Amino acid sequence: MILEDEKIIDLYWERSENAITETDKKYRERCLHVARSILNDNSDAEECLNDTYLTAWNLIPPEKPEILSAFLFRIIRNHSLNRLRTLNRDKRKRDLTFSLDELGECMDSRSVTEENFDETEVLNAINDFLRTLNKDNRFILVRRYWFFDSIADISKRSSMTEENVRARLSRLRKRLKKYLKKKVGL
Repeated sequence: MILEDEKIIDLYWERSENAITETDKKYRERCLHVARSILNDNSDAEECLNDTYLTAWNLIPPEKPEILSAFLFRIIRNHSLNRLRTLNRDKRKRDLTFSLDELGECMDSRSVTEENFDETEVLNAINDFLRTLNKDNRFILVRRYWFFDSIADISKRSSMTEENVRARLSRLRKRLKKYLKKKVGL
């Protein structure tokens, strides 16, 4: 039987080791998918998964995540990106580099300085932008820039051609750039 998220979070708050077991039962495969899509290596993904469980254990309490899956996916994504940086200081995974470069096009680097960059404001603007998108466009954008899926993977998952996915991503990046410029001056 798979426990509901609230029950799993309660186990963390009770400091029960079953919290990790239940988390693993419910989220192992999805967390590993996030890590593998970034690292492209099973053993590194497993290591990041273990680090994710330890981080969750250390953060809950005092945190009480509203959405446990999003909380875990954010942690494993960060661990995976850090692991990738460590493994490949000079040589990055091709798709990851391309997707980060693509997303970087959405910000005018001349206007982004520490003095005028408010991460929370930008994050809120991106979330607002995602809400304006239809389901298909939101899926494509999130799969590419959050999960770092390749164009080919997105194409298979969405039943679109790779060229169609590329074209939509290009249009979405342009719209996002325009939206960020309007909302936060980037």
